[in-house]
Amino acid sequence: MTSFYAKSSGGAPDQMNVLFIIYPNIVLLDLAGPLQVFTHARTDPQSTPAYKPSILSVRGGRTETNTLLPIDSEPISDWLATYRGTSIHTLMIVGGDGAIPAALDPQFVDQVRQLAARSRRVCSVCSGALVLAAAGLLDGRRAVTHWEDCDQLAREYPAIRVEVDPIYIKDGNIWTSAGITAGIDMALAIIEEDLGKPAAIEMARSLVTPMVRSSGQSQFSAELDRQARDTNGQFSRLHEWIGGNIQRKISVEDMARECAMSSRNFSRRYTQTMGVSPAKALEAIRVDAARDILAATHRSIQTVAAECGFQDDERMRRAFLRNIKTTPSQYRKQFQLR
Repeated sequence: MTSFYAKSSGGAPDQMNVLFIIYPNIVLLDLAGPLQVFTHARTDPQSTPAYKPSILSVRGGRTETNTLLPIDSEPISDWLATYRGTSIHTLMIVGGDGAIPAALDPQFVDQVRQLAARSRRVCSVCSGALVLAAAGLLDGRRAVTHWEDCDQLAREYPAIRVEVDPIYIKDGNIWTSAGITAGIDMALAIIEEDLGKPAAIEMARSLVTPMVRSSGQSQFSAELDRQARDTNGQFSRLHEWIGGNIQRKISVEDMARECAMSSRNFSRRYTQTMGVSPAKALEAIRVDAARDILAATHRSIQTVAAECGFQDDERMRRAFLRNIKTTPSQYRKQFQLR
């Protein structure tokens, strides 16, 4: 079998081929996010793009998305016939509402299986994991998909070890990612693996993505979770006040006073609404603030701890371990933008 470099498929000799597999009713951002990453990633600004992307579907032609914009593609069968001896560097199955009927299409699933057999790396974005599961490619492996689809994936494919929290998982040569924009995180992690961390960081900066996140980070945003739980905005001003006073020592009594409640009533209503105690919520907000500073600056761990109200670096270290399962120094080493 010939090299997976793109000389035989119309690209420059040193480009790696990436095949995006689509079907009707994909989520446009599931395709467009990773496609943007792979289209423009390079080892340095003056070099040729490192990848040669192609978009394939069962029948080719125009494929409808979940937006106004259809996507042009070439038939999978034509690609298989034309590039019979060509290995595939990265195979990417896109997600969308159409993933369920796609996973039930024997022809499509068989073609995905054939492509995967020729691929160095096989990936899914969001609910594209359902297609990989139908092809038997996730059996015995860890996998993730959009949090709304995790129960279905686990129920219908019990041989898969489904995890709800990570934004992406790499298990051998199989990569799966969580909901929608997590496909960008996974693509950036692949760039880091192929081209090195500087190339991934530069790509993230170009996309104005704040950082290259690891597979250990959660697909759940703490801020969005707070907003989703507090739909009436009962505690939104409190959370803003905490953010503006993050360096201070803040007690439950202080928070209750900001909400014009007694401490007992505040603690009860806050816990009922937010699902966590005020003290745990305060700690999580401090951790989020510290993460932003650690990633964006070179301030010492001790300084960051003081700025975020932890009093000392040991208290901050314990809070990081409780909330995100890593230490401040490990977090900075992995995510700091240079």
